[in-house]
Amino acid sequence: MIHTYKKQLFTLAIAATVFASCKVTKTYERPALKTAGLFREQTATDTTTLANTPWQTLFADPQLSALIQEGLDQNLDLKNAIQNIVQAQATLKQSKAAYFPTLSLDANYTRSKQSEAGLNFPPGININTLTNNFKAQLSTSWEADIWGKLSSTKRSALAGYLKSDATKRAVQTQLIADIANNYYNLLALDRQLEITQETLKSRIAGVETMKTLKEGAVVNGAAVVQSEASRYATEVTIPDLKRTIRETENALNILLSRAPGPISRSKLNDNSLSTDVKIGVPTQLLENRPDVQGAEYAFRGAFENTNLARTYFYPSLTITAAGGLSSLDIKDFFSKSIFYNLVGGLTQPIFNKGLNKQRLETAKSAQEQAMNSFQKTLLVAGQEVSNALYAYQTAVEKEEARAKQIAALEKSVNYTQELLRYSSATNYTDVLTSEQSLLAAQLSGVTDRLQKLQSVVNLYRALGGGWK
Repeated sequence: MIHTYKKQLFTLAIAATVFASCKVTKTYERPALKTAGLFREQTATDTTTLANTPWQTLFADPQLSALIQEGLDQNLDLKNAIQNIVQAQATLKQSKAAYFPTLSLDANYTRSKQSEAGLNFPPGININTLTNNFKAQLSTSWEADIWGKLSSTKRSALAGYLKSDATKRAVQTQLIADIANNYYNLLALDRQLEITQETLKSRIAGVETMKTLKEGAVVNGAAVVQSEASRYATEVTIPDLKRTIRETENALNILLSRAPGPISRSKLNDNSLSTDVKIGVPTQLLENRPDVQGAEYAFRGAFENTNLARTYFYPSLTITAAGGLSSLDIKDFFSKSIFYNLVGGLTQPIFNKGLNKQRLETAKSAQEQAMNSFQKTLLVAGQEVSNALYAYQTAVEKEEARAKQIAALEKSVNYTQELLRYSSATNYTDVLTSEQSLLAAQLSGVTDRLQKLQSVVNLYRALGGGWK
């Protein structure tokens, strides 16, 4: 009997080998993507990229580095992304376990009694209608991966795991950029507040000067009133600046998973970032941008799901076995009570209401959607690099022109003030205009500096920096 089972299983194994020679699933290859011109008006072939710079090197400010490290340790969104990896890893382990046979133990005791109603037996014959059954068995089942069903399932789970890891790295790069941008925004607000407060002191002194000049009949009362109005116009902007500073501190604390509170920081003028903004070549985004990698893993998962859907059209080979002990009397449980069965068979789907066909069409459609999302993610990445690079270039252009503008306006303020004191060639309106223009230019100069810093941060993130 056992020899017969072995022969039958051997026959099934031969059949499985023959079937397996007919390849059903396809091997993944990265699809052709549009990468030409992703970096607008950039044709460089140098593969040196800012993305390969460690964030600890890029951000030299020790206080900013400490905040970034705290964010990486405490940020709640990042912690959730890590838990997604844990879940995806469990799914991957489960798909790998499908290669092994199942094994289960079943032990039970059954006591049954038959009904005696309607049973007419001759006198003297005693029929026992009460029976006991003691049973213990091991059973196992194993499905051969003939068409690659289990392999495709495992590769799909692996793609899901890698996608969750890429998503975590994307969260990390965005977190670093958000912390740095908020930090530099705080420094810029501090500097604008400092400039405004210095200007207010100058305006207060200017009011006293106008009063003195009025007493000397150099100016009239209108000039004094205008100087007071200018003083208050400057003073009224300070509360808004302080409010914005506090709100920015609170926003940064959220990134650090802190309660609202002050942020320790340096000065804007003490901060600078690398001016060597190498962007590499567009195809490097496929390896450096975590979200682009994640989009490819999503496509790979959809590709393997299509493979899986194809395998449902073909027969499956399943081998099941069970064996154990069974007896009507406990004293005979280990004597002549052995039983077993071994079953091997192929199951070929013939008609199942079009389920397999619809499953395949759905999988193909999902794969096409994943492909479109992959291409779009890459295009968006190229757009972000182009925008950040141009923002940096325009900030550099403005910086030099702004410095000249501020220098000229400082001279203009000094000249008009001197003319007001010692001649009638000008009036206070000219002084007021030059002072207001100077303040606006100084505040804009801070904004230019902030744009330059933040454009480097955004370019660093857009290129995929921050996770290596």
